[in-house]
Amino acid sequence: MLVYPSSIDLSTRTLRFLTGQLTARRREFGTRWRRLPAARQALLDLAHLRCGDTYAQLAAGFGIGIATVFRYIREAVDILATLAPSLAEAIKAIRAKAFVILDGTLLPIDRIAADTLYHSGKHKRHGMNVQVLTDPFGRLLWASPSLPGSTHDLTAARQHGIIEALAEAGLKCWADKAHQGAGGTVRVPFRGRRLKRWKRCHNTTHAKIRCLGEQAMATLKGWRLLRKLRCSTNRITDVVKAVLVLHHHASA
Repeated sequence: MLVYPSSIDLSTRTLRFLTGQLTARRREFGTRWRRLPAARQALLDLAHLRCGDTYAQLAAGFGIGIATVFRYIREAVDILATLAPSLAEAIKAIRAKAFVILDGTLLPIDRIAADTLYHSGKHKRHGMNVQVLTDPFGRLLWASPSLPGSTHDLTAARQHGIIEALAEAGLKCWADKAHQGAGGTVRVPFRGRRLKRWKRCHNTTHAKIRCLGEQAMATLKGWRLLRKLRCSTNRITDVVKAVLVLHHHASA
């Protein structure tokens, strides 16, 4: 197999952060020897999460077995997932914001057509539904656990307790038409074709505010692993949490 050098569009600060977390875990378990030092393992993990490199590609590039690659990635994702903020912690941290933007996205997965539970009628593909909260400038604040792609955005928001948490905190929230009927402090555009002028103006203003939330989606999909997930659906929530932690550390 041919091997060539590549690059990861992340700073060394992110590499040092993940290396520190892996080193602490090795000390905790008293690990004496590994095929790769913590820094190289961190580089491997970032190549997988950021660039979407497969286990086979990483095994060839780092000169280790595919099973070892699997263990290294799983270990890093588990460590990072425990550092991700809960919804309550995120709400507490963003109370000072003027408002937040709520939006849902579908993370594509590798599933056969028979798996209707994961098929999104809206997007016409299989995936996992993830709800995200952003600040008024479109910066990613929090991402929810993943649900099957057939789950409606409003159902997902209610199931995660997002609407109730925002109402209790008194936080105004802008959301799209998929969250129609959410109530509380969630504001959505008017639906219909023949709207009155003031309603059309409201929708235009609403769209200008909410479109900033698309920046968070682009940020999330910037981690190329999330563009086509091939792992177990039970692992996707932890993967998203790991990406969120790395993103927050990189942009802090």
